Amino acid sequence: MLPDLRKQVQDLEKHPVETERVIDTETFDTLIIGGGLSGIYAACLLTRKNESFVILEARERIGGRILCSEYQGFFADLGPSWYWPEIHPKMAHLIHTLGLKGYRQFEDGMGRFQRFNDTVQTLRGYTTEPRSWRLSGGMMRLIKKLCEDIPENAIRCNHPVCEIERTSVGVRVSVGELERKPWARFNAGRVLLALPPRLAAATILFTPELSSDLTQAMLKTGTWMAGQAKFYAFYEDPFWRQSGFSGEAFSERGPLGEIHDGSNNSHGPYGLTGFIGIPAVQRNHPQRLIEAILSQLASIYGSPAAQPTTCFYQDWARERFTATEYDQPPMAEHPLYHPPAGQTAIWNGTIHFAGTETATENGGYLEGALAAAERAVMHLH
Repeated sequence: MLPDLRKQVQDLEKHPVETERVIDTETFDTLIIGGGLSGIYAACLLTRKNESFVILEARERIGGRILCSEYQGFFADLGPSWYWPEIHPKMAHLIHTLGLKGYRQFEDGMGRFQRFNDTVQTLRGYTTEPRSWRLSGGMMRLIKKLCEDIPENAIRCNHPVCEIERTSVGVRVSVGELERKPWARFNAGRVLLALPPRLAAATILFTPELSSDLTQAMLKTGTWMAGQAKFYAFYEDPFWRQSGFSGEAFSERGPLGEIHDGSNNSHGPYGLTGFIGIPAVQRNHPQRLIEAILSQLASIYGSPAAQPTTCFYQDWARERFTATEYDQPPMAEHPLYHPPAGQTAIWNGTIHFAGTETATENGGYLEGALAAAERAVMHLH
């Protein structure tokens, strides 16, 4: 081998040339971006219409903000936990239609209130109106049941959408990273944006550009739960119930600002769950935070609370496929959601908003996700 050729081979071994990936292109009637409840439900509705579609989900799993961790056959909701049959008829009807079961949130007993100085008061317990319900098997059971009606190859995980281009016959969607060549493309007549408007505006390049008014409206639409973190602790016995407490508590001190009984229906495992009251920018050391939470629970319910059999912690502000930098500040109250800039669809009906934050009623809730998905599918043409 010639000396200069040998040197080139050695250089290639040290710095191999990245081989160009073959771009796979597929064509469907509809592309659904986002595999949370709104995207999965929209897919079920399209299945009934016998139309071709594919769900592009950025994560390695489906469910979006619905996330359950399993413990002793029980599934702890680390995302949305409740539904309210009296005011959420779509959820109630869907759960009934799918043959799923729910049970009332445990609220029997006295409540607790922790002040800034760590003193804890016992308060008269109260029952929420309307009553809160949990889904047997966790909210992920709803997602899994809906997926039974969706063709197996219609859900593509690990498919982050980076660009949506308008074409003469519809859209072309690219999967991958903006600064690199996409590794997959999809052609379709229309797209359902089944993800938060803020996340779509911050992570997807639209060609041609969206109007500045629409882009600003999308960015100003706060993503529900995106700045939240949630904690779950399980115990062998419901010692708080045995002491006459409901498991419901509120704290001015934290780290948990709000606590509830998170147990299984009529038997174990038994758990306490709550929402972190510390802003996202201060939640940099999860293990220390968990230790502080267990110490807080012991202050409220006694020493057994500091010794769970297991616990789970989920910080949604650290999920790049849920939260953006704009979602770090905590929300003071539940926003009044509506379609961004009053538009349910853009590009002459080529792209439809289908995420829960675009619902005109119950936005941010699971009920809103179902309503937005129904509206989007109904208006497809």
